[in-house]
Amino acid sequence: MTPEQIIKRPIVLTEKATRLRDSSQFVFEVAREADKIAIRTAIEKLFNVTVTSVNTSIVRGKHRRMGRGYAKLNNWKKAVVTLKQGDNIDFFAENAES
Repeated sequence: MTPEQIIKRPIVLTEKATRLRDSSQFVFEVAREADKIAIRTAIEKLFNVTVTSVNTSIVRGKHRRMGRGYAKLNNWKKAVVTLKQGDNIDFFAENAES
């Protein structure tokens, strides 16, 4: 799997993810098949940072109303990545080209 297939998206708009960013921890949605070593190498390649630890968990899908009935959203995998002190990932940086 390529790093782009392993890391699906960053989770940045939750209160917990915002609090964790202050202590050099970042939250990502990752592929269900990815293990901690693959997640570590993907983050290091994509963002040019040093990862010290990776914690993963499976988030259960919620039951939601879909039309007249109910449906269950898919389960997904969450990874909390701790970076080396001094490293940072800036998701909201503007491009230098603009």
